[in-house]
Amino acid sequence: MSTLEIKDLHVTVDTEDGAKEILKGVDLVIKDGETHAIMGPNGSGKSTLAYSIAGHPKYTVTQGSITLDGVDVLAMTVDERARAGLFLAMQYPVEVPGVSVSNFLRTAKTAIDGEAPKLRTWVKDVNAAMERVKMDTAFATRNVNEGFSGGEKKRHEIVQLELLNPKVAVLDETDSGLDIDALKIVSEGVNRFREQGDRGVLLITHYTRILRYIKPDFVHVFVAGQIAEQGGPELAEQLEAEGYDKYVTAAATA
Repeated sequence: MSTLEIKDLHVTVDTEDGAKEILKGVDLVIKDGETHAIMGPNGSGKSTLAYSIAGHPKYTVTQGSITLDGVDVLAMTVDERARAGLFLAMQYPVEVPGVSVSNFLRTAKTAIDGEAPKLRTWVKDVNAAMERVKMDTAFATRNVNEGFSGGEKKRHEIVQLELLNPKVAVLDETDSGLDIDALKIVSEGVNRFREQGDRGVLLITHYTRILRYIKPDFVHVFVAGQIAEQGGPELAEQLEAEGYDKYVTAAATA
């Protein structure tokens, strides 16, 4: 069983006024086969959690631990985390001029597996993954995300998810900027990943609309760098109806 375990995580980020604490003691356990949704207002630290798991150098862990199958994630470099089975789909996927999508994907797959996939089989796999997300296979020859629309960038991330097949996928606002058709396609890709039965998903979102397509096992309310409430899928419906105000107010007066 794969388990991502976060204990008492405190994270700071450097600002002009010095280090600012963003995460203030986060505890979270994601077991294989589980989908966890983190919901919360802007600025609550949701993306900071995602980037801290992935190892973004902008964020400094000052206290706590992150382990994957009992192994210290914080001691790993970014590429080691990816090879260990962690995957991050970014809210704003970056463009990589001069690197084609096909080369990018094959290089990533080679790094994770320790050997290059056979070219003929790989081309078929890439094309099939693109077709599943209704993405023109001609995109494989284009530079990574360069000139892609927001929806195309998100579809490309689902292609990466399917081909790299990590143990745990951290999806940072994968639904942002998607129209209803793209939202369905992206959600179907995440569900295909989940249906393997032994993969963990951490889905970060503001809204419940993506949760109508991707059913979470657990919902966590994130406010002021901490988990303020947690429950089942019904909690997402409560948030849709009532918003985050009571949690924000409680955090401000704590």
